[in-house]
Amino acid sequence: MIPASPYFNLFDYFLGDDRLAKIGGHAAIEFRGRSISYRELRNETENFAGQLRARGLGEGDRVALLLFDSPEFVACFLAAAKIGAIAVPMNTFLSREDVSFILADSGARLLVVESELQNKLSASSVFEESSSLVIETDNRTPLRNIQASPVDAVSTTERTPAFLLYTSGSTGKPKGVLHLHGSIRHTVESYGKTVLRLTGKDRVYSSSKLFFAYGLGNSLSFPLAAGATVILDSGRPTAQGIATLLEEQSPTVLFGVPALYLSLLEFVANGGALNASKLRVCVSAGEALPASIFEDWHRKFGLKILDGIGSTEMLHIFISNRETEAQAGSSGTLVPGYDAKLVDDQVSEVHDLGNLWVRGSSATVGYWSRPELTRETILDGWVRTGDIYRRERDGFFYHIGRADDCFKVRGLWVSPVEVEGALLAHPLVSDAAVVSAVGSNGLATVKAYVVIRAEKEKVLKEELITFVRSRIAAYKAPSEIEFIDEMPRTATGKIQRFKLRAIARPGGE
Repeated sequence: MIPASPYFNLFDYFLGDDRLAKIGGHAAIEFRGRSISYRELRNETENFAGQLRARGLGEGDRVALLLFDSPEFVACFLAAAKIGAIAVPMNTFLSREDVSFILADSGARLLVVESELQNKLSASSVFEESSSLVIETDNRTPLRNIQASPVDAVSTTERTPAFLLYTSGSTGKPKGVLHLHGSIRHTVESYGKTVLRLTGKDRVYSSSKLFFAYGLGNSLSFPLAAGATVILDSGRPTAQGIATLLEEQSPTVLFGVPALYLSLLEFVANGGALNASKLRVCVSAGEALPASIFEDWHRKFGLKILDGIGSTEMLHIFISNRETEAQAGSSGTLVPGYDAKLVDDQVSEVHDLGNLWVRGSSATVGYWSRPELTRETILDGWVRTGDIYRRERDGFFYHIGRADDCFKVRGLWVSPVEVEGALLAHPLVSDAAVVSAVGSNGLATVKAYVVIRAEKEKVLKEELITFVRSRIAAYKAPSEIEFIDEMPRTATGKIQRFKLRAIARPGGE
């Protein structure tokens, strides 16, 4: 007889009686001038859990969260875990169509939504008043003002589904990545404890939001597990805003993407003041950190940016630099608790350059309702990352590029198919192809090659960029457009993007 798995629930992991006996009075979250203690966070979470249960939610039910970073996001996420439901955080930048798709695809029974984001719901949405909980964005009137009966935590284990994180694939259609209650604990025990080494004295700020796998670890998993304080900000990060935050709130740990660090360096170069004296750790992920940004940051502030690679499928970073050993231009070395290998296109292991596969206990168990994609991505516990890497003899990994046509800009995925579709919607565009290029600042950018139906002079590049931005997220819009007479294609009609990439990124840079 197989013994039952021991009880494990994320609510108790972060906010259980034993933990509160030690850290209950310590600040868990600082938000808009409020300081929320661990005990207050637990009370708010308990109230959310009662409200979810009162609405008939239970084990396995999906609870969608369309929320800005806030104490309410954290409380609702952990409340769903307490009753055995599955939280579905959603990107607040998504279009109405993508929001509708995720709600339908996940089969969510309840949506918790910011009042400011209700316009993201389509008129035909099934999420009417009876199936939605609205958080008033302006005055943040949370459910703690509505008393709910306390509920007991469900007897979950580390293998119980806990949350779905949606990410875009090569077609641009979001896909749900399922994670378990134990997935978060593994990231805490591996990356959190061996790389970050947080303590209760740390104050953490992440420019990446909670609905991302990266941001969820930065602003929930790692600080709460360490008894630290997380500084939440619902607005879009700007150089001036972060400079003010550093000055007034003194975070000791800063998480960002390469573009953020570049914007801060340019802010200082243009005369802005940036007080980094309280920072002890700076982390970057989302896309490869250019060596120049690493070096400039170290030269200016005496701090090494710890670049690393993670993925939604692996939940957080599995290869990282360390404070004691960091190399410019490298993603670092393996984080304890993970294995990685490089394979060629025939899936034979190689030792220098190849497709990166990784495994570890934080890996997804699969894609929601997509068994074929799960089988394609996960093989005998190994997860195909879709990245090409080089590994040196000293164990350091260097990112070469994506194995497919998708790429990241500002740490966010861009699907060429989606951008091309937006370009082709313009009446004067007859053909379009999108590839990753490198801007003058050394960061990845979107470049479009376009064939038009009229003379080039009749179509301004700026007009096309504005047109695309009106149809899709602004970060996906091309920053560079080049008009060409004919699109390179194969005999079967497929665009030969590798030829365009060779032009856009000469030398494979």
